[in-house]
Amino acid sequence: MSKPIIVIGGASWDTIIHLPTLPAPEPQTIWPDASYRTLGSTGAGKSLNLAALGHQVIFHTLLGQDAEGRQVRDALAHPELQLLVTETTTPTEQHVNLMSADGKRISLFVQPPAEPSGLDWAPLQQLAEGCQLAVVNILSYTRSALPWLQTINLPIWTDLHDYDGTNPYHQPFIDAASIIFLSSDNLPDYRQTMAQLVNQGKELVVCTHGAEGATLLTAAGEWLEQVAVPASQVLDTNGAGDAFFSGFLYRYIEGAALQDCLQAAAVCGALCVASQSLVSSDLQPEQLV
Repeated sequence: MSKPIIVIGGASWDTIIHLPTLPAPEPQTIWPDASYRTLGSTGAGKSLNLAALGHQVIFHTLLGQDAEGRQVRDALAHPELQLLVTETTTPTEQHVNLMSADGKRISLFVQPPAEPSGLDWAPLQQLAEGCQLAVVNILSYTRSALPWLQTINLPIWTDLHDYDGTNPYHQPFIDAASIIFLSSDNLPDYRQTMAQLVNQGKELVVCTHGAEGATLLTAAGEWLEQVAVPASQVLDTNGAGDAFFSGFLYRYIEGAALQDCLQAAAVCGALCVASQSLVSSDLQPEQLV
């Protein structure tokens, strides 16, 4: 059995509102097609997808002492997932996501994530020595974990999401990580940014393009392309990037060829968008081989 994976940061309780199109910037009354509340955020998505694929996951997150925090805990219950929570006086992170029929999103952080001034990492440090890698998501509080993770030489993966190539907020995560994921949403010349990251000593950089697939660049200068796998239906695109990340990581740990890792990632993403949850109930390891 492989060693556990640490995932740090990113759990919220979200309101999802489905609309035919995203609203124009003018006063109006809108009748949504559907709305519901559900688990959200990048760490929760990665943790549940990896757990569904049979990996032991240790997930650290911040939660408030409120009903939303209790709902997040319940939604993260899984036999392969060990949840470590630091409770904060700040309410649990909450988003309102406006979703259009073509999968586009406007995300409103109606309750931003907590930013505690100090954090006791000892409970996670005690478990980290027996883990194989850490996925550090780009929340403000997770930056204080980077130095001690580097001290114990634990490989770090990170997801820069819609990084624009220059934002200094992301630099500590870039410096610490050996493998980086990001999206091309804010990168007109994403290949140049990928090459710059590889030149900073990264082992791999993977850039996702939504329905247009993904691009990978290795430290050796090899470029790989992956087309998107068609989904059986598109119900909710929330969490698709985290599912993609998880599918890639699952096959990478198995020692699969990088093109096979990309294919598994695309399958995992397609399954996610066909579900209203961060992880598809249909996800099985056999689908990614």
